[in-house]
Amino acid sequence: MQSKSIQKIFLILALSALVGAFFLFDLGQFLSLDYIKDSQQRFQTLYAEQTATVIAVYMGVYILVTALSLPGAAIMTLAGGALFGLLVGTVVVSFASTIGATLACFVSRFVLQDWVQRRFGQRLVAVNQGIEKEGAFYLFTLRLVPIFPFWIINLVMGLTRMKLRTFFWVSQVGMLPGTLVYVNAGRELGRIDSLGGILSPGLILSFVLLGLFPLATKKIMVWYRTRRNKPKIVT
Repeated sequence: MQSKSIQKIFLILALSALVGAFFLFDLGQFLSLDYIKDSQQRFQTLYAEQTATVIAVYMGVYILVTALSLPGAAIMTLAGGALFGLLVGTVVVSFASTIGATLACFVSRFVLQDWVQRRFGQRLVAVNQGIEKEGAFYLFTLRLVPIFPFWIINLVMGLTRMKLRTFFWVSQVGMLPGTLVYVNAGRELGRIDSLGGILSPGLILSFVLLGLFPLATKKIMVWYRTRRNKPKIVT
């Protein structure tokens, strides 16, 4: 028991140090859109020369940012599309974001439980009711239609009884459509080399999809619930 308490204290201190270093040294500047665009050519050259290393480092940073619930995941997703392209970018971002989200859920459950309970206790009531009624499909719905921010879902789900492996695969599938849209937007942003490129058809389509995606998925969820709850007629 004492050993577990020491491990928990050590993890809290380590997490606090990492988060503190992020803000103390203003590391967020490296996760800004301006920095990514200014460094795009350098990153692409490095990627062509050391493909596996760049992917590994990118995934490591993405997982760390997500696991610590730091700002910058959305910018990194766009950067993944610009750097890796649609197919590779979607696969890399999908696994990195899901692994990071699962680690954040783990940290919330086993390390920051009291803090998360105090901070998001009211939202936890609605989440528990949703999970009790719909099971893992409730998390799937949250991932498709982001009612709450991505990082809040990770932390709040850590206080539920959902198994981490269930959280992982449901998040992986549920976040995939949104990941695809954002990576595609990043791929188009990566092609812009002048102001005229802003009006390219591909970029306009990406932003249209970004705007329509939450509305479309919400309609699908409503239709699904209506069908599932519709009473069966016995003949």
